[in-house]
Amino acid sequence: PDMALAFHDHDTTPAGTAGTIPGYLAAAADSVDLTFFCRGGHGAYPQDAVDPILMAARFVVAVQSIVSREISPFDQAVITVGSFHGGLKHNIISDEVKLQITVRSYKPEVREKLLAGIERIAKAEAAAARAPREPEMKIIEGTPATYNDPALTARVMTALGAALAPENLTHPPAEMGSEDFSEFVNAGVPGVYLQVGAVNREKYAAWKKGGAQPPSTHSPLFAPDTVPTLKTAILAETVAALELLK
Repeated sequence: PDMALAFHDHDTTPAGTAGTIPGYLAAAADSVDLTFFCRGGHGAYPQDAVDPILMAARFVVAVQSIVSREISPFDQAVITVGSFHGGLKHNIISDEVKLQITVRSYKPEVREKLLAGIERIAKAEAAAARAPREPEMKIIEGTPATYNDPALTARVMTALGAALAPENLTHPPAEMGSEDFSEFVNAGVPGVYLQVGAVNREKYAAWKKGGAQPPSTHSPLFAPDTVPTLKTAILAETVAALELLK
């Protein structure tokens, strides 16, 4: 394709609005499965075992030093351990612990440094604890950062401004969420990814005055203001398509 166009409802902008920004908009995301292998035993005799829970707990703390001490403060980076599973009983030292980690970044070189750092620290903690074998790290899925082509973005935003009125045109900040629409851009197709406001305007106004923040898009409580959100999305998509295909 000559170009790519995408829309996504947005949980921090009011219904009836749409917009985007040039350049990076959403982060690269990698899902990492990490398993520490140790030597199980009785909880009363830890000297006869190698404890994977202690090892993995040290790793969870140490791995945050990659973001705080190895990545420039001007580069976006996140390492979150979302799942920690190990052990079956109070008095038993397990022989393995499994972690699930999400890694977020923008620049390819930062992405590589984060993943390499996770593997390096995991191996170091295993060696320090006398583990019988190195941990196993698998990157089970990943997607690059979403980058909006500046020239296409300018064309689409100009057309949307005329169709929606300037006050309904948004410029949402870049986020650490991710989007596999980026695969088009990564393959060399210029793309524009836009956010369509979905928050009820009254609830949005109340939030801005100090009320509760609306639920995020992945929350079970997320409920777009259906009619204005759909109408704006359909109008924005039509206007953008007509502009890019004329």
